[in-house]
Amino acid sequence: MAIRAVLWDIDDTIFDYARADRAGMRRHLRDEGLGTAYACVEEALEHWREATLAHWQRFSAGEVTWEQQRRDRVRAFLGAPLGDDEADAWFARYLAHYEAAWELFPDTVPVLDLLAADYRHAVLSNSSLLNQDRKLRVLGVRDRFEAVLCAADIGVSKPEAAAFHAACDALGLPPTEVAYVGDQPDIDARGAAEAGLLGVWLDRSGSGGRPELTRITGLDQLPALLRGDTRFGAPQTFG
Repeated sequence: MAIRAVLWDIDDTIFDYARADRAGMRRHLRDEGLGTAYACVEEALEHWREATLAHWQRFSAGEVTWEQQRRDRVRAFLGAPLGDDEADAWFARYLAHYEAAWELFPDTVPVLDLLAADYRHAVLSNSSLLNQDRKLRVLGVRDRFEAVLCAADIGVSKPEAAAFHAACDALGLPPTEVAYVGDQPDIDARGAAEAGLLGVWLDRSGSGGRPELTRITGLDQLPALLRGDTRFGAPQTFG
């Protein structure tokens, strides 16, 4: 069955989250007087990512709210028992630096342009609609997507099949007519494939491996993949 729509991940897929996070944290550490607390910004970022992962998993499991996981990330990062208002204020200051560094990947708009006439487009993100809708608007691409679905709002997150199916329902299409493109091999590509979609792993770093997954190393390879549709053959990889 032909692919009629593409579902997109956002962070580190169409938007260069890692670069923005690094630039934002560097400036935030400087402004907060934490420049000497870590040997380098990479060490600080690793600690921040560990806190993010741990508290996102708690949110994904329904143990805490979206706002609470943010506060707990700040407390874990700082190793300090901040009150809610203090944690919110610290996170808001970090966000200002992070958002100042927002950029799409250079291949995002050209590929969206190439696919615009032949495919419908939507977003499925393990974030919140408040965050991601605003991000897409600031980056100038919100009008490219019919729908934006986020885990915090639909109550289920990738790689659960129900998350992918909710996005397919929003498009009014069966999973077999939808491709999902994301940078995470398991959360995105494997999860989508197990839910019945064409799961595409965007392996920008070229790390390779995972021959069971459909893999591309840049979005410029996506149009040919969609138009060739390798669903019923062996998984096809590029790069």
